[in-house]
Order: sequence, then C-alpha cells, then structure tokens
Amino acid sequence: MNGNAPTPRVALVTGTSSGIGEAVVRHFCEQGYQVLAVDFNPAGKDVAERAGAAFHQADLTDGDACRAAVQDAIQRFGHLDILVNNAGIQHVSPIETFPEDKWRHIIDLMLTAPFLLTQAAWPSMREGGWGRIINIASVHAQVASPGKAAYVSAKHGMIGLTRTAALEGGEQGITANALCPAYVKTPLVDNQIADQARMHGMEEQEVIEQIMLKNAAVKRLIDPGEVASLVGYLASDAAGAVTGASWNIDLGWTAQ
Repeated sequence: MNGNAPTPRVALVTGTSSGIGEAVVRHFCEQGYQVLAVDFNPAGKDVAERAGAAFHQADLTDGDACRAAVQDAIQRFGHLDILVNNAGIQHVSPIETFPEDKWRHIIDLMLTAPFLLTQAAWPSMREGGWGRIINIASVHAQVASPGKAAYVSAKHGMIGLTRTAALEGGEQGITANALCPAYVKTPLVDNQIADQARMHGMEEQEVIEQIMLKNAAVKRLIDPGEVASLVGYLASDAAGAVTGASWNIDLGWTAQ
C-alpha cells in the first residue's frame, strides 16, 4: 500500500446495526481491515461481531461521545485511516408542523456528528500521511422532497463539509468524498414508506412506485451491498486521486 499508514487499514463506521452501515462493515472485514462499528443501538454488537468487527455503542448527538468513539478506535488499533459517516434517522413532516426537537436531533446526528468525528480523526490520518473520509449523503444532498426539511438540510450540508475537508486534506494525504444514493432497501427506508403513506394518504406500494421511484430511470430500490462496494473503492489506494466528489448512485434520478 502507498503512504505511511501501517497495515491493515483501520476503519470507523457509524450507523452499523443494519442497512448500509452493516454492509460496509462486512465489506471492510472481508478486505481484512480492522473495523470499529459504532451505533446507538446495542443490537449492533451482535451485527459487528458476526462480521468480525469491534463494537462501540454511542449517542453521536453528544460531542464527547463522538470524540470517545474515535479515541476507542485509536486505542484498540493504534491509529485510524478510514472514517465512514453513515449514521442517520428520518422524520417526515411538513415544515409548518415539523417538530423543533426532531430538527435539532437530525442536524446533530447527521451533520454536526460527521464534523466532530472528522475533526477527531484528522490528527491520526495526518500523522499517517493517509486518510479516507467517506460521507454517506443521499440523492437528497442534490435535490429536495417535501416533508424532509431536516434530512435534506443535513445532507446538503454534508456535501459542503466533504468539499471543505477535501481542500484541507489534500496536501496531507487525506481524501474526502460523499456518496449520494437514492432509496436503499434498509429499515430506515422501510420506516419512511410508512410515514410517507400516512402523510400522503396512500398505500405503501403506491409510495414506492409514485414517490420513491418516480424520478428513477432504474425502477427498483438499491441493495446496501451496492453502496458498500463503492465505499470500498473510495477507501482504497486506487481512489487516491478522487477527492471532493459527490458520487451519485441514484438510479438515474439526477440525470433529468
């Protein structure tokens, strides 16, 4: 491998009890990486252990908890090379009735936490002369949808954080990229289907067909493993020239 960081690579992944995060953890473990899986849900411990990863339970809306998670990875494995900011939640409600506490929770978890985790991981990556920051954004980092004010705002902000980190990290061997998937078949999306059905007075299958896949050229939900494979590329030495980019994996949504 290039750079000064020792092998095997060490990765910290957030939001790992299911969905994209779980798939990324499995992919990294299969590549022989040392992985710390971070999730609020204690059930994430079994998921991590089955994949061969260590587990750290944390509420990432707490800044000290973000820093403690990074420190745990460094204490366990000696350094940190890869950070995947994936943890997220969703609340669907019109702006007029959107609860303030839900807004703050989503922004804290999905924008402030990635910033704090990046900040905490930066010294280890800089010292190793090699780092990969991969932010799981969303197609909603590129476009908006009704009822998702906080989610859309957080994901748009994540693109700005990604670009800034790319500019600051380039000379230090640190790259930063964002992935922007459309709807992925995860428990988070399953919950959104039910929320959207209630909000629009529709059947759940109608939500999938008429809302989630309305703008997609490829009419299906994305498998988490497809996203994990792209994360794996961006975490590799082969992607050393790729930074500050927003990778659409959106079924053709933004091709319009």
